[in-house]
Formats: sequence, C-alpha cells, structure tokens
Amino acid sequence: MKTKTISIVCTALTVLVVAGCADEPSSGADAKAAATATSATTYPFTLKNCGTDVTYKAAPKKAVTLNQTAAEILIHLGVGDRIAGTGYEIEKTPPAIAAQYEKIPLLSAPGAEIKHEKLLEAQPDFVYGSFASMFTKEQSGERKQLHDLGVPTYLTEFDCTYHESVADADFTMLFEEYRRLGKIMGVPEAGEKLASEQQAVVDKAVGAVKKRDKPLKVMWFYSTYEGTPWAAGPGGLPQHMSKLVGVENIFADAKTKWAEVSWDEVAARNPDVIVLADLTRGEPNDTAEEKIALLKKDPLTSKLAAVKGDRFITIPGSHMDPGYGSASAVPTLVAGLNKLG
Repeated sequence: MKTKTISIVCTALTVLVVAGCADEPSSGADAKAAATATSATTYPFTLKNCGTDVTYKAAPKKAVTLNQTAAEILIHLGVGDRIAGTGYEIEKTPPAIAAQYEKIPLLSAPGAEIKHEKLLEAQPDFVYGSFASMFTKEQSGERKQLHDLGVPTYLTEFDCTYHESVADADFTMLFEEYRRLGKIMGVPEAGEKLASEQQAVVDKAVGAVKKRDKPLKVMWFYSTYEGTPWAAGPGGLPQHMSKLVGVENIFADAKTKWAEVSWDEVAARNPDVIVLADLTRGEPNDTAEEKIALLKKDPLTSKLAAVKGDRFITIPGSHMDPGYGSASAVPTLVAGLNKLG
C-alpha cells in the first residue's frame, strides 16, 4: 500500500575520500567486498534500477526525496545537507534525526505527494523515491521524463511497479539499497556500515527465537478501510520476517503483498497471534490501541482466542515496509513471540 512511510534511526557518518573505483556489485559478498575495498565513488557509473539503466554523472548536491522515508535514509547515510526538498510527510520524525530533517524544505502538504512542477522548482540533480506511484505523470513525473531532463532517479527495488508484489523480498534487498545509495551519493563506506549494523541486529534477534514444535499462526494487521481489514500477504518484509522467526503468515497465499481481506477470512484462519501496525497518520483505527478496541468490540473477532487472550504484538506500521526501522521490527517480533510462548 502506498500510504506508508519508514522511520529510521542512525547517526551521520564521516567518509574518508581516497582514490579508488569499482563496478556496482549485484549483491551479497561481492557487494560487501567492493564497498569495503574503496572509499570513493568514481563517476560516471551506471546502475540497472527496476529494469532501467540509470547513469549517475556526479555526486548529487541537490537531491529531492519524494517521501519522508527516503529523506531519512539519506540523512542516516550522512548526506542530509544535500537534500534540496522532500515530500509525503505522514508521521513524526525520529528524535535522533529531527533537527536535520526539519531543515529540509517540504515541497508538498503533509500527507501529499510532490507535484512535477514543484519538483522542478527545486532544480534537483537526483530524485529518490520509495513508491512507484510517485513516479507518474499525475505526481512527480515519470522516471523517463526526469531522465530526459538530465535528472537521474532511484526507485526502491521493493516497489518497481505499483501494486505488483515483489517475490521473496528480504533484508538482503534492503541492505543492497543502502549500498547503492551510498555509492550514488559518493559515500559507499556509509552504505556498507549501515547494512552491516542492521544485519547484526537481525542476526542477533533470530538467534534468540525460542523453538516450538508447531509454528504459530500470525496475522499482520496493517489497517482498515471502510471496515475492511488489510493484512500482509506474500512478497513483503512481513512475510520474510515470518519465515525468519519460524511463524506462519495466515495470508501468505494472498495475491498481493498488502491484501484486502475480510473478517470472515480472519476468523476462519484463526491466528494464534495478531501483529498490530501502530500508525500515526490519524486515519480511523490506525493506532494499535484502536485496533485492539475494534477487535474486541466486533462480534466475530471478539471470539478469537488471540483476541480473548490479548495475544498481540505491536510494531510501528512504518517498520513493516522496507527501511531502517524494519531491522528493529525483528527483535520486537521475537521478544513478543517468546513472551507469548
């Protein structure tokens, strides 16, 4: 779903600049070896991003991020002072980066997307976005349109096509995005450090999982729209995290990574645990507390063992989509599952 953003907590990094160059690695060990072997990006270079070859001729000095999530990622890479504008702000900025974020011009109203004309007014030399729906004629402009104007772009590989599920999305994809952005911005060491730190968080949490004879059935309850629940399906990080910690996502057979389901389906699949997305957008039933009240009030869901037994785990909704906060969702999930037994 496009109405999500990602909170990130990190610190600015200082990068030593020395001679060196490397082609962009695809992923895994090759990416790590290349990133640590050089401390400077050599321009120009070309990346294939969401099926499109994009050439970056120089380190961006006036980047525009189409959403709050993207802005926060660049801040954590230590290049927040190079963001000329951002948009689609829908939640409070994490305290660790609030001072830096508040200095960035907001190019759209809170909760709204940046329009093409407003984007061009900022005279960007790089545009980074987390949702394919933002790179459209109706919003900030199509990627090809921006490329034709000499403005390179980057779209997260998790959302190359709006509403199209990404098969087997995982943390490897997320950490590779940090490395790629680090290279684009000319700070590859920062991208590698961020990826390594987050991998350690995930690994430690997975190592603390208490083994069970039978996997628990889990519902990832994101939001409701006009009374209809939306839950995590296949292809997204919630499904990947489910596999990592050894639980069964009850909607793993849905057609999209964020699926519109029904309360009858939820009751029929009878989850052992419900993971609640705690959202701060201000929409009805967005907060975890509101979701619990809704589940306990509804005649059908109030009878579920998970609801009667208060078998809930609360995770910031923004952490269910790819971003720095996603790694911290794993220890929260593991701690909750271990406590529930």
